[in-house]
Amino acid sequence: MKVMQTSLPGCVVIEPRVFADERGFFFEAWSATRHAEHGLPTDFVQGNVSSSARGVLRGLHYQWPNPQGKLVSVLAGEVYDVAVDIRRGSPYFGRWTATILSAENKRQMWIPEGFAHGFAVLSDNAVFQYLCTAAYDPAADASIRWNDAELAIDWPLATPLLSDKDARSPFLADVATDRLPAFLP
Repeated sequence: MKVMQTSLPGCVVIEPRVFADERGFFFEAWSATRHAEHGLPTDFVQGNVSSSARGVLRGLHYQWPNPQGKLVSVLAGEVYDVAVDIRRGSPYFGRWTATILSAENKRQMWIPEGFAHGFAVLSDNAVFQYLCTAAYDPAADASIRWNDAELAIDWPLATPLLSDKDARSPFLADVATDRLPAFLP
């Protein structure tokens, strides 16, 4: 597997080694040994799958306290995947990185604890998979507005389909500091 550093330290894109022939393909989606060799977590406690139609934008979500790291991938379709550093005191606070994840490119993105995450669906439908380092905690569920001008995320959708929660999420500047993770150097 190939691990590519993004512009945010700790947030990486993973490209698996794919074995393909006329019958189809095979690749290792996760390996405790290989992921640990690259400094990635190996203790996942929850797996989630979502399906979304073209134009849906989910995010920017995070948990605090009880943060989750997420290893994300697309099983069908294509998405524009975004991670935002929201750790108080981080030299990268408020910065974002993005990549295209698709069933075709088979890439994954590791979103560390302390980052908000979201994605926009570019294909007719997308099936999205998350492996999480912590269980979902409804009391810790939090989000940031997808179109926060201070973040200036270059989303590929002008008018996405949003949940009520995502449409009403606060801007990063309006989130109380005790509701944001802290940067631990």
